[in-house]
Amino acid sequence: MPERPTGSVPERPTGSGVPTWRISPVGPLRGDVQISGSKNAVTKLMVASLLTGEPSTITNAPHLGDVDITASILRAVGAGVDLDDASGTVSVDASEITDCRIPESRLNRIPILLTGPLLHRIGEAFIPLRQAGDQIGNRPVDYHVAALRQMGAEVEYTDEGLHAKALELRGAHIRLPFPSVGATESVLLTAARAEGRTILENAAIEPEIVELALFLQRMGTRIELQPDRTFVVEGSRQLSGTRQRLGGDRIEAFSYLVAGLVTGGRVRIVGCAQDRLVTAISTLQRMGAEFAIDDDGIAAGAGPAGLRPAAVRTDPHPGFMTDWQPGLVVLCTQAKGLSVVHETVFEDRLGYVEALRAMNAEVELFDQCLVGRPCRFEESGFLHGALVRGRSRLCGTEIEMPDIRAAFAHLIAAATADGPSILHGVHHLERGYDHALEKFSSLGLEITPVGGTEGAVKP
Repeated sequence: MPERPTGSVPERPTGSGVPTWRISPVGPLRGDVQISGSKNAVTKLMVASLLTGEPSTITNAPHLGDVDITASILRAVGAGVDLDDASGTVSVDASEITDCRIPESRLNRIPILLTGPLLHRIGEAFIPLRQAGDQIGNRPVDYHVAALRQMGAEVEYTDEGLHAKALELRGAHIRLPFPSVGATESVLLTAARAEGRTILENAAIEPEIVELALFLQRMGTRIELQPDRTFVVEGSRQLSGTRQRLGGDRIEAFSYLVAGLVTGGRVRIVGCAQDRLVTAISTLQRMGAEFAIDDDGIAAGAGPAGLRPAAVRTDPHPGFMTDWQPGLVVLCTQAKGLSVVHETVFEDRLGYVEALRAMNAEVELFDQCLVGRPCRFEESGFLHGALVRGRSRLCGTEIEMPDIRAAFAHLIAAATADGPSILHGVHHLERGYDHALEKFSSLGLEITPVGGTEGAVKP
């Protein structure tokens, strides 16, 4: 049986244990990268495992800080969790759920997703609502709470957090104001065991959402995705344990393809299906990238004319993913001409640009909607548009990395800069990228961990 250790959620996830890296650029990055299982799916499947008292197993799981954090949260409520990093397997045994109080987690936003499963299992849940996760904009729980109330939960806000109770949860007809990934996940997790039918309109339909839906279907939930962003869920009181292999992480895949392009090299990614990257590939092709795609992998390199500027708007799937945006902006600094980026999902996602400016990137931020139709941040005052002038000759500097995706953007900017850079906050990178140090080293980048490990990690 999986172990049931208890304790608080760690302030920082386990990883290399080294908070700072020194990056020494060595020229174009080249080689193959094995893409890990999806970060944005693995933690949600772990939470779904609480819906049954039978064991569930997730394979092809990445070794990430967010997985460690989520495991600690599940253990705190009484579940057994076993993480086998060698085989990439996560096993969850939730036969005994003993506590309705979720410990505070300052590093991810998983706790709110446990509300539905805990209400089904023990009728009560307490969720701390302190701001957590990456500071990329406001991610309120209002959509979650409204849906829970529609399904019969009593939800009260206190000074400490959110307290929910329910004797029984019922299916409901819910329409989200925005296709929020988190709110969609929350409704699906709650509807899986609710009495009757739940219709969820304007839902997020990202590949990771579909992975969660497939997991719930394997557990015994009757679930259907209709063409107009609508999920129909027939709840089942008795769900079974199951086993599922994660698909490749499309954010990691895009990030490494960009790492090759931004340094003038060529990276081939293995383990992420082409259909997860259709929009990313077409965007990079418009910028002058040339691809070699087969059943075994996807390789990208700049064409003979170099990289061209782009006009890109982020959108919910199947649009250009917001998590791809930081890497794209770095790539635009190396394209010849003026690029325009319009962020429509998170109002403060461009906060990482200040560090790029310190590296000599020419990026201007605006509060206007710069690409396509106006978004919900129009006239809000939020700086959600960027003009990027390339090519910029980036210079090495010292950076405090603020979140997962900004961390990778800063890393690839450092990889193409003139001179070394010092990157602090490596734990953010390790929350979202499996074995990033080893993978970058295999591509030729020289990384020296600073503060706990001596010597450089070299190819």
